[in-house]
Amino acid sequence: MIKKIAWDAFKNTGDINAFLELKQIENIENNIKDIQQITNLNLKNNEIVQNINQKVD
Repeated sequence: MIKKIAWDAFKNTGDINAFLELKQIENIENNIKDIQQITNLNLKNNEIVQNINQKVD
């Protein structure tokens, strides 16, 4: 959606900076999603390790 907004802003204003700024926001959002996925994987891994440790004890 942001890509469409960025493109529309560029088409309407001709200002490449508006397009680039919105693209940066899109990239930041994608990076946040990636970090959330990694965090979720780490949490799941920690749960698995704890379960294994409980079975060993």
